[in-house]
Amino acid sequence: MKPMTTMMMAGAIALVLGATDASAAGRVKVRGAHENAEGGVTAGQASAWRGPEGGAGVHGRSISTDGAGDVTARRGSAAVGPDGGAYKRGARTTYNADGSLQHDAGFKAVGPNGSTAQSRGSFTRNADGTYSGERNTEAHGANGGAYDANTQYANGSGTHTTTATGANGNTYDGETSWTRGDGVTHSASCHDAAGNAIECH
Repeated sequence: MKPMTTMMMAGAIALVLGATDASAAGRVKVRGAHENAEGGVTAGQASAWRGPEGGAGVHGRSISTDGAGDVTARRGSAAVGPDGGAYKRGARTTYNADGSLQHDAGFKAVGPNGSTAQSRGSFTRNADGTYSGERNTEAHGANGGAYDANTQYANGSGTHTTTATGANGNTYDGETSWTRGDGVTHSASCHDAAGNAIECH
């Protein structure tokens, strides 16, 4: 988000959230562009809002070019609910002049009851067309349940693993693999809170 979009988002937040009246609602948008040190242009915009019940949020995005033909796009958002929940999300994608690209994105959320969720992933495409990527996701419930998943892939094959724990202590472990032209395989096991094997549903 740096440098331009972060500054614009901060300004938007200050304009909307700076009111002394706690019940005041509002919305503001800002935008701008300038030449950058890499020989290109950076442009961005940001907006922020505040609801009458106290919730607030902000969103921004920017795009930058350089003298070599590369382009980088960024976006981000965040929000806080009147009941205490919160959320933030961000992503960055770089398109290179040689045809390659890199993409990173993620989010994190916290519920008003203490539950949490977060995920982060990346993708890379090389100039020769080969590619790879991964994503990790976690969630934790306020009552003790949990979820953890990981996906990795490259050039037509990949693996996805999942581990889940219920509020009652039962667990699930699964793995799915695939290869282009060879199909998909899957395995799973489940256990109760005492560690005894049980049927997966």
